[in-house]
Amino acid sequence: MPIHQVLRLGRGAIIELESSEEDAVRILANNLPVAKGTVVVNGNRIAVEVNGLMPRQQDMR
Repeated sequence: MPIHQVLRLGRGAIIELESSEEDAVRILANNLPVAKGTVVVNGNRIAVEVNGLMPRQQDMR
């Protein structure tokens, strides 16, 4: 989901995930993987715990 859409979300908005609790996920920025994480559920809150950073890709210019 692009950041501009995230910023427009209101309180109580629902985002469907394709992952469930304890699944490994990739965290993307500008469609490039920047970190690895795990989906964590604590009560009624869902978060992504960052487990490690991905190596920075060489600039292709």
